[in-house]
Parts: sequence; C-alpha cells; structure tokens
Amino acid sequence: MEIELNLLPEEKRKAPDFKTLAFGRVFTPHMFLMNYDCKKGWHSPRIVPFSNLELHPAAIVLHYAQTIFEGLKAYWGVDGKIRLFRPWENAKRFNRSAERLCIPTIDPDFFLKAIKTLVWIDREWIPRERGSALYIRPFVFGTEGSLGVKPSHEYLFVIILSPVSSYYEEGFNPVKIYVTENYVRAFPGGTGDVKAGGNYAASLKALEEAKKKGYTQILWLDGIERKYVEEVGTMNIFFYFEDELATPSLTGSILPGITRDSVLKLANHLGIKAVERKISIDEVIEGIESGRLKECFGTGTAAVISPVGKIYYRGKEYLINNGETGPVAKEFFNYLTGLQYGEIEDIFGWTIILEDPLK
Repeated sequence: MEIELNLLPEEKRKAPDFKTLAFGRVFTPHMFLMNYDCKKGWHSPRIVPFSNLELHPAAIVLHYAQTIFEGLKAYWGVDGKIRLFRPWENAKRFNRSAERLCIPTIDPDFFLKAIKTLVWIDREWIPRERGSALYIRPFVFGTEGSLGVKPSHEYLFVIILSPVSSYYEEGFNPVKIYVTENYVRAFPGGTGDVKAGGNYAASLKALEEAKKKGYTQILWLDGIERKYVEEVGTMNIFFYFEDELATPSLTGSILPGITRDSVLKLANHLGIKAVERKISIDEVIEGIESGRLKECFGTGTAAVISPVGKIYYRGKEYLINNGETGPVAKEFFNYLTGLQYGEIEDIFGWTIILEDPLK
C-alpha cells in the first residue's frame, strides 16, 4: 500500500529548542493513521497533521480496553545518521499482542515502512543531545460502536512521535522500587506477556501507593504464590549475584522486553554469565543482607538501563551497592547507548540506519 501524505507547510513543521523535555508531553507535527474493517481489511494508510481523534461513544476500546501498543526510539547519531534499534522485534511483538486481543495483525514490513516514513518526515524533531531521542508509539484500538462484549469489527492503527529525554527524573542515577504484596500484575494465561493497555491501567493503584511513599516504581511478584519476582512496572529486572547475572524466566506473565533480550545476548559478548530462572524475593533480600547481590537494574526502551539503589519490602528498606550505580549496569548502558547513537560498531546487526523512504 502507498502511504498518502497530507503534510503541513514547512514553516509549521520546525522543531522548538529542546531545552527541557518531560517524557511524552511534546509531540511532532504529524501522525500516521490506517483503518481496518472486515470488508476492506487494513486500508487508507496516511500521514496527516497531528490532531485529536474522533470516536463513537460506544467504541469498544472505551468500554472493554481492546487496545495494544509498542514503544521504540529513533536516535540522532554522532555521525549525523538516524538509527532505529531492533524495530523488527517491535513489529513481531505488536502482532503477538494483536493476536492475543483478537486484533487483526499488520504486515511487519508495512509496520516498519510506516514508522520509517513518519520518522523521516518529522526527523528534525529528533533531539541531538546525548541521552535524548524520538520516542515512537504505535498503537491500535477497536473503534466499532457497540456495547456487546466481542472483538471489534473496525480498528484504527496510529503512530505518534514524541521527542524525549530521560524517562525517570533520576536519569541514570539509581531509582527506588517498592515490592507490593497487596496487588498482582498478571497470571499465567492472562495478558501479562503482551503490551495491552489494560495491563497498565490495572497497575496504577499500586504505583500511586508506592509513589506516595517516595518510591519510583513497583516490583511485582508472581500472582499465584506472591513469592517470585516478575518485573517492574515499566521494565524487566536483572540481579547481579556475585558472578551471575539473573533475570526472571518468561513464564507467560512477564513481558518479553527487547532491551531485556539485548542484555542477555550482549552479556555473552561481554563475558558475563547470564541466566533466566526463577528468583524469589527471599533470595533477593538474602543476597542484599549477605552481600551476594552486587547490583540490580531494570531494562526497557524508555530508560534503557535503570540502576536500582533501594528496595522496600515488608516495612524495611534495603540498600543495594550503597545506593550507587554499579559497574555492570554502567557497562550495559554504555554499550547499548553506544550502539544506538552510532558510537560503537554494530556487530550484532541490531540497528537500522534510516534513509529517505520517499525516494
């Protein structure tokens, strides 16, 4: 399919001076839209000026949360080239999420074509500063006006772009996380392993309670025994025990993060033993108390690597690595961001250098 272009005049497309950027509050001048209905399939792909969307009051997404999304970034490299980091993995995960929520899948090549075209058109909105990037948010939702509980027969696929700096106010400094036993994020067989909007809505209550106590994020335990660590609210989690880097196994209730996968693959290259296994919260606390746990950090597209300096569990706060960023977290952060900004040779083939898709 050809993408129809309805672009603003050049004078209305100039980017502002990005002196301060709150995550996800500023948006580029254009967005991508594509419709679906049962008769035509996916149709009418177009890039139009950024604006509000109009929805039927009974749109299925508003009542039954039939919506999924992805998140990735475009980086302005030190060589003046624009890079995307493993975007085909986002396309795969998007379609896996779509299948789980009975949403029609999108051809992965066209998914990437739409992203590349939109990013290229609004490329001047990619911040040049190290640590900043253009956040890319593809999402799709059921638009059919119906109060019946069923999959929608109509959908809208949207891509919007937002220039961003660090996700957390702490930047690359260690964050504090709160272990909750009152709430659970997901169960095996549920939707915890896909990027469904409802997953995040269900996490807000626990997150607000944690923030009131001064903590940045929630560390979720499994939904059955409430014993095993699963993930943080917006990140996968890693623990460095002496000479072993461990992360919870993908049990069907944990999101298979692309940065998580990158760290596991990169660990072998860096000579760090990395394993996926069950990790109990008791092992984490014992590791802190005995000194076996040297570091803890989260991984995700938004933050890349986020060191964890403190964990709160059952009325007590535990300090990790004296509340400082450790050398392992730094090594992964420097390597991954080095790839993303073109400072390190990409021996893995993880980056795509963006070229004019309109030629």
